[in-house]
Amino acid sequence: MNENTEKMIAEHIFSQREADFEHASFDREIAFYESICSGNMELVKLFMKPLFSEGCGLLSEDKLRNLKYHLVILAAIIARYCIKGGMTPEASYSLSDYYINKIDKAISEDELNKIHIEMIEGYTNKMRKIKLSGVYSKQIVHTIDHIMRHLHDRILLEDTAKLLKISPAYLSRLFKKETGMPFGDYVNKLKIEEAASLLLYTEYSDTEISALLGFSSQSYFIKVFRKFIGTTPKKYKKQYTFNMTLDR
Repeated sequence: MNENTEKMIAEHIFSQREADFEHASFDREIAFYESICSGNMELVKLFMKPLFSEGCGLLSEDKLRNLKYHLVILAAIIARYCIKGGMTPEASYSLSDYYINKIDKAISEDELNKIHIEMIEGYTNKMRKIKLSGVYSKQIVHTIDHIMRHLHDRILLEDTAKLLKISPAYLSRLFKKETGMPFGDYVNKLKIEEAASLLLYTEYSDTEISALLGFSSQSYFIKVFRKFIGTTPKKYKKQYTFNMTLDR
């Protein structure tokens, strides 16, 4: 193999790696916005990046102004995603205007970082309430809210019922009646939805994800994953990687 051919192969491999990186990075960004729309704060925290990180464009030579520009752009994108997710345009744009005004008045990088977190958490919490409002009774809304806030913990029916000051048997019947699913299945469904996102858009292994989401064992995690997704975690990620290659 001559030197020119080796150089061409090396350049090709490098470009392929770059394409993989760009695709994964873009998909992860979309997953971040969608996690806000789902109201899943735990997933949002995993996908959220610092206000200005590697790969961000330089929009101003002034450091503070550059951060402000990036935060305003983020506010605009989140507002539009949340409208698509069910928030009224008036509510979403009003919230966006509120945060943009705070951004404009900020005088330090630390202040902007606090606004960044406040804005993301604010939109996520409102989207969670929108997803639950008008669909379930007050007790089930509180139950689902508790589940979504503690997806990384072990969530038991008895503990949840105690928090709501009702009997486990009553909560079990009411939950099944309103959601159409047993309490335990609903918890596992949300955990597996998060696991699927983590597999595709983070560097966590399936073993790490199993532990992160509070599954009692790796084998149980694989069993539950197969139940809701139809395949094992490893095969699921492998299929995504294969499809990503075909898309290029």
